[in-house]
Amino acid sequence: MIKNASHLVPRAMLLLVAFAVLLPAQIHSQSKATIIRKRIVIVRSGKFAKDFPDRTRATISYPLVTRVSNPAILSKVRSLLSVANIFETSLKEYRENNWLDEFDYVVNYNDNNILDVTFTQSGMAAYPDSQSRTISIDLRTGSVIKARDVFVVAKLTELARLVDAKLQKDTAEVILAAKADRQLTEASSIVEALEEVKFEVKDLDDFSINKDGVTFLYEVGFPHAHRAFEPGGHYLFSYSKLKPFINPNGPLGQFIK
Repeated sequence: MIKNASHLVPRAMLLLVAFAVLLPAQIHSQSKATIIRKRIVIVRSGKFAKDFPDRTRATISYPLVTRVSNPAILSKVRSLLSVANIFETSLKEYRENNWLDEFDYVVNYNDNNILDVTFTQSGMAAYPDSQSRTISIDLRTGSVIKARDVFVVAKLTELARLVDAKLQKDTAEVILAAKADRQLTEASSIVEALEEVKFEVKDLDDFSINKDGVTFLYEVGFPHAHRAFEPGGHYLFSYSKLKPFINPNGPLGQFIK
């Protein structure tokens, strides 16, 4: 038995060496995060619950990210996607303020070391309202992806003009609708505001990444009563269309090779 065991030592050493070589590659190939949906229910009581019995509960759903191998990067990602960071409102403030009805999210993309998540919140004060925010994260660094990280800096102005062309087409249609609406008492002020709409380089940081391409996001910011007269605000460009603008060494470079 001892003689046979001696032959196993070199084999065991080879297995250990192979494991040591493969492990970093396996870690590097981990291109997505694991996301666990967490849910918090806020229960309201007292006078507010008595006056508004249909709004005694609010729900907050948020993503808990796991399976990111680097602890420091995992901590950064979790901080970016924390409830308090999204709309700059803490859980304590949500509990104390009766505005919120629902806080939710959807994962647009989670692969190739990119995590893209859109958050929405809706609630009621004098009138119903909602907001949304999209965050794209580089899972290799734990940082928010900005336009300068993924596009050729020298071509940002040209790219902004390309997006603006789609925005202006949308806006022109909305202006026609506003002018044609005879019941709209503030048509002139709405049209005047829409005529000032322009997509600029500074707006390029607001985008969403998925398997089909990049969607640039734009909000005019009209009050609730005039929200119907905002242009669509979502402009998708395929990776093939964006190829001249994409930095081949950035996070999106993998989609044009």
